Amino acid sequence: MKAILVHEFGGPEVLKVADVPTPKPAAGQVLVRVHAAGVNPYDTYMRAGTYAVKPPLPYTPGSDAAGVVEAVGDGVTNVKTDDRVYTARTISGAYAEYALALASQVHPLPERVSFGQGAAVWVPYGTAYHAIVSEANARAGETILIHGASGGVGVAAIQVARSRGLRVLGTAGSAKGLELVRREGANQAFDHSKPGYLDEILKATGGRGVDVIVEMLANVNLGHDLRLLAPRGRVVVIGSRGEVTINPRDLMSRRASVRAFTLWALTDAETAETNAFLVAGLASGALAPVVRKELPLAEAPRAHVEVMAPGAFGKIVLVP
Repeated sequence: MKAILVHEFGGPEVLKVADVPTPKPAAGQVLVRVHAAGVNPYDTYMRAGTYAVKPPLPYTPGSDAAGVVEAVGDGVTNVKTDDRVYTARTISGAYAEYALALASQVHPLPERVSFGQGAAVWVPYGTAYHAIVSEANARAGETILIHGASGGVGVAAIQVARSRGLRVLGTAGSAKGLELVRREGANQAFDHSKPGYLDEILKATGGRGVDVIVEMLANVNLGHDLRLLAPRGRVVVIGSRGEVTINPRDLMSRRASVRAFTLWALTDAETAETNAFLVAGLASGALAPVVRKELPLAEAPRAHVEVMAPGAFGKIVLVP
């Protein structure tokens, strides 16, 4: 089969198409014929060798795939051959024609959801759900601010927040991004490339501040976030590219808090809860990933450049 292999950490050019043996599922495993693989920012950090998780070389990137079950190992009962599925992590990597996964990592993909959308589920929607529900304990009627709301995780966060009855404020850095944020259901959208946009957000809350902030670039925004919080407000950090200085008094005066996590640290129980919500949301239509672009597998280097470009909106997926 064709797969992307990384033989050394480095820039996008280290992503190479290779011929590798097609895996065979052992007991408790599932082989998925991949129709689409999601590209996430963490894939680029891992490829560069700067991520907290550093896989042994060579490796095939990707945790998010969607396709059809090709074969199952002994003891697998939750899926069967020809089922449409998405993966929440894999054993062998998603950037390939076939992906091997544990049975617990494979979940049903409703007919109403395309394979491209299915490849945009786990990291974006799993992150959004865990941030908003598990970490922030956001409640209906509260106000949430989603930074970078036009990206894959941002769109997911809008949809999750709306499904939970929150008032949603979102930011984006382009006209297309702002249009997408509004279309996906944000109550108000703000251009984070404009001076004074933070004042506009505070004004939109009547000066009270926001209850929850989903923060994707903490090294740039966290210090400002704390001054936007309402009493007992919560910031959940899901992304950062460096260090940041904050004033703890901004937290103390509001009795506020900052939390952070990665999907890799979720327990089995938390992962099962998250996927139960995602499967139900996909089936009902409450969750509907937005795919901006589908690229051939061989264009993985281009996908890694574009997923990190400023002003990105929607999701990029690779098609074997």
